[in-house]
Amino acid sequence: MNASTIELDAKKAKTKGLFWFRHDLRLHDQRALNALCDKVDAITMVYVLDETWLTPNQLGLVPLGKHRLQFLHECLNDLRTSLHERGHELIILKGDPVKQISTLLTEEHYSYLGVTHHGGFNEIKQLTELKGLHPSLTFVRDESCSLFDEAELPFSLDDMPDVFSPFRRIVEKALTPRAPCATHFVLPAALVPTVDKVMTYDIPPSVSATQGEGDFTGGETAALSHLHRYLFEWQSAATYKETRNALDNWRDSTKLSPWLALGAISPKEVMRQVTLFEATHVKNDSTYWIYFELLWREFFFWLQQKYGRQWFQFTGIQGKAPNTAHNSETFKKWCDGETGYPIVDACMRQLAAAGYMSNRGRQLVASCLVHELGQDWRYGAAWFEHQLIDYDVASNWGNWLYLAGVGSDPRGHRQFNLAKQTQTYDPDGEFCRRWLS
Repeated sequence: MNASTIELDAKKAKTKGLFWFRHDLRLHDQRALNALCDKVDAITMVYVLDETWLTPNQLGLVPLGKHRLQFLHECLNDLRTSLHERGHELIILKGDPVKQISTLLTEEHYSYLGVTHHGGFNEIKQLTELKGLHPSLTFVRDESCSLFDEAELPFSLDDMPDVFSPFRRIVEKALTPRAPCATHFVLPAALVPTVDKVMTYDIPPSVSATQGEGDFTGGETAALSHLHRYLFEWQSAATYKETRNALDNWRDSTKLSPWLALGAISPKEVMRQVTLFEATHVKNDSTYWIYFELLWREFFFWLQQKYGRQWFQFTGIQGKAPNTAHNSETFKKWCDGETGYPIVDACMRQLAAAGYMSNRGRQLVASCLVHELGQDWRYGAAWFEHQLIDYDVASNWGNWLYLAGVGSDPRGHRQFNLAKQTQTYDPDGEFCRRWLS
């Protein structure tokens, strides 16, 4: 049976399902996709580029910048290739995700919609709207963006700690990450509906899915390749805790955040392989610290759902206004790396050129914007959203809330000594010379 015959049969299928990829651009550890495949005779795979990401928001900044857009294109191309190898197409649309998905659901008379849960405020809102528009539709929703399911957590979201340390202690005592689920290598028949060309989004072909050292290449293939090299070839996990704060060395931190943010790799898969590394190579404070950092990601993933809109408000989750304001000229100098603080300017120019900055660098430039420059933290968070390849709504805004003193920092309004940090992390001035020359 050829592909055209399969597609023709799929249109006559008794049960049809639509799977909506969002922040889960992979085929491994896909519980919602697996569950949908078990329920339907034919399936359609779709991704929708939200066009509001390409237009200025209320702060005047475009959410999706060139670095992450290219990385997203690479992720989608890699996913498309993986699906094509299994006899499926990935339909890529543009526009309002709710309208586009709703149109497909209505025109093709699907019985099921499969989707992976994501904790973002807008992502939750979109699913709520779709449920209202399609009350008779069966939603197949499952969780694979996080280490743990909401039902596993040893507290309700309303009662979860607002501070990381008690969250970590409770979670570590009560839970152990489960293994990722198996990959479905055989999928139901492909149902490829005819879509108006105006609705589609064309992406350029990727040059290569190969992940080179020093470069972020989008996609599940590159993600799994990078993780394997980091753990089993370079064995860098053995020294991660000591090296993770380096400003500009590729092997000194995991560099997994871009793939985690777009879901090209799952946190459970990361932990599975770290555990394997511990069993076959070494288990020490550094390998534990990878889990520790994933718990920070987990903390923000659930905390954003507890607070909803407050995640983006000037007063934050604490409901108190910082003594800061927005000045467009000062903010532009910070964005352009022209503040006069060398370590900050070097980090900001690195961000502009590469779409990436070390975690230590992010803390320093955020502290500078809020404290030395007295600026509204939300503009910094929005600039990071625009620039970063690894932008994640929970971690990005959660960390900015933290540094601005309106988030989960128990000490509040934490300020870094820029001169001391420069001496510690760039003692010979090599990083500043590289990015300021």
